[in-house]
Amino acid sequence: MINASKPKIWYGGDYNPDQWEKQVWDEDLRMFKLAGIDVATLNVFAWAKNQPDEDTYDFGWLDEMMDKLHADGIGVCLATSTAAHPAWMARKYPDVLQVDFNGNKRKFGGRHNSCPNSPTYRKYAVRMAEKLAERYKDHPALLIWHINNEYGGAGNCYCDNCEAAFREWLKERYGTLEAVNRAWNTGFWGHTFHDWEDIVLPSGRSEEWSGANGRTETNFQGISLDYMRFYSDSLLECYKLEHEAVKKYTPNIPVTTNLMGAFKKLDYHKWAKHMDVVSWDNYPRFDTPHSYTGMMHDLMRGLKDGQPFMLMEQTPSQQNWQPYNSLKRPGIMRLWSYQAVARGADTIMFFQLRRSIGACEKYHGAVIEHVGHEHTRVFRESAQLGAELGKLGDALLDSRVKAKVAIMFDWENWWAIEMSSGPTIALRYVDEAHKYYDALYRAGIAVDMVSVEADLSDYELVIAPVMYMVKPGVASKLEQYVAAGGSFITTFFSGIVNESDLVKVGGYPGELRKLLGIWAEEIDALLPSQRNRVVITDRNIGLKSEYECGMLCDLIHSEGAEVKAVYGDDFYAGMPALTVNKFGEGEAWYLATSPETAFLSDWLPKLCADRGIAPLLADVPEGVEVTLRVKDGVEYLFVLNHNEAAATIDLGKQGTELLSGRTMQGGSAELAGRDVWIVKLHN
Repeated sequence: MINASKPKIWYGGDYNPDQWEKQVWDEDLRMFKLAGIDVATLNVFAWAKNQPDEDTYDFGWLDEMMDKLHADGIGVCLATSTAAHPAWMARKYPDVLQVDFNGNKRKFGGRHNSCPNSPTYRKYAVRMAEKLAERYKDHPALLIWHINNEYGGAGNCYCDNCEAAFREWLKERYGTLEAVNRAWNTGFWGHTFHDWEDIVLPSGRSEEWSGANGRTETNFQGISLDYMRFYSDSLLECYKLEHEAVKKYTPNIPVTTNLMGAFKKLDYHKWAKHMDVVSWDNYPRFDTPHSYTGMMHDLMRGLKDGQPFMLMEQTPSQQNWQPYNSLKRPGIMRLWSYQAVARGADTIMFFQLRRSIGACEKYHGAVIEHVGHEHTRVFRESAQLGAELGKLGDALLDSRVKAKVAIMFDWENWWAIEMSSGPTIALRYVDEAHKYYDALYRAGIAVDMVSVEADLSDYELVIAPVMYMVKPGVASKLEQYVAAGGSFITTFFSGIVNESDLVKVGGYPGELRKLLGIWAEEIDALLPSQRNRVVITDRNIGLKSEYECGMLCDLIHSEGAEVKAVYGDDFYAGMPALTVNKFGEGEAWYLATSPETAFLSDWLPKLCADRGIAPLLADVPEGVEVTLRVKDGVEYLFVLNHNEAAATIDLGKQGTELLSGRTMQGGSAELAGRDVWIVKLHN
């Protein structure tokens, strides 16, 4: 349990007293108490203050603040401050400075500005973590360690240290140059390597260039894919070094670092193995679909097999980095906070508790606004939420979300798809995953977002959108799952390559061909203006007669699979577009194209119903979200109305609504706009 040392849903956020005069501190603490804030994240960017030169460490301000917070009953999420190195370090040891994509050496500035393979950076970062851990190991305010901050939030590094480290990483991964040459297919374009020193980083000066729509294009996908793996691992190694440093002094204090949802650059499945608790920062736009935010919460929850996670950051009111930074309308902050709790969060925390007065985040929202008092709409809403979380106590802590449907999500597959030189630039992996998630979300069906390594035995239905890369052992694992009675869905552009992005010869979908019972002969890429049709040939599956499709169309032949729908147009009209293959006790579906939203909204709930997977509530109005958390056999039903207007909900179950204390009789009731119920169901 995250919250064992403070058994309630933690409420608080990033606090930067080092940016303020001391006379402000006591006033802040007074207002924290009014808002119900009980956890503060300290020291996130205070490295330069704590270490003014190479040999001097001064933690006086931090000592004082740790004591003050503890005296007021507030715990501390203590950061190691290593997300931005001090200016003196950059001047004295320039190896800490990154080299950009085009080979330019950076100067001091920004944040996340350190080379992860700089010996200097690693030395001083670990030393800072150790000094903090040794100093505060027995401090009663210390609840959890926060290593660095939002790793990977700046450009990658292409310096000589990274290049040398990349060669060592390759030696460990492949063992021999011959294996590297095979994995990268270096016979193409005369790239065969005969000496490790001949290998250079893929960058704007070698294999890569900036392409359309912000994509990085590459001549050699294998080289670029391994660089992405290497860079994720390099930052992870920095995290692990600091993790080990604080664990040496505080073995029983949990350690985390704040992740960023579907952040492309880091393989979070790999990172989560080294985190005691997953935490993440949630910053949806004003118009972000609620289902997308839900998918991100579920993705973060899935990183550690469904364990509750920390919502480390969200804004109380508005953000500052988007072109148009809308305010959160009244009730939205509370509603979105409960959406996080509904999907597995055991903390609600903000960036930030007091607004900065200068630099690029001075217009980023905060619990305490620039006016400096509690008489603001944002503060009143924050205090209301704080009071409610206090009332909930430990009732929801460590409760779990239960799902019978899983969507497989894989970072390396994402990387490989979006650096592919063809067949289309329109293919976006996260968008395709979200299409499937959104259809299930709208149907009120719970979903787990899982890795390709996950145990699938508890799921009735597993969906792997665009499984372009099939890693070793995955095909046989899926065969075993389906043979035992599971249902599996995958899509166009699947089963194409291995983990090195080398095509599996012998016919698409490669290792999945036996399971799916099809052969994909060709792949047609449609222009954005072009459409084809999916024409349903088996009316027993309960769908309309036809649907639009586009982007990519696999031209497939059945090799034992039943054809459920065909294409309606073009020279491949009549060829299969949707198939199902009976395999053992289960079945494997292949959807050969990207269909319109209506197809998935009609098909997936029907498929779930056929497998006994029911929505949590029937006939839920559009814009209403329903989830369930379970603890010790007790079920907690969350109903969230994302609409501005009230919605009538047929609860169908009796229970006690925890926020109001109201008894719910199980019939229809009205849920106000942007409001939430948390109903403890009666058995």
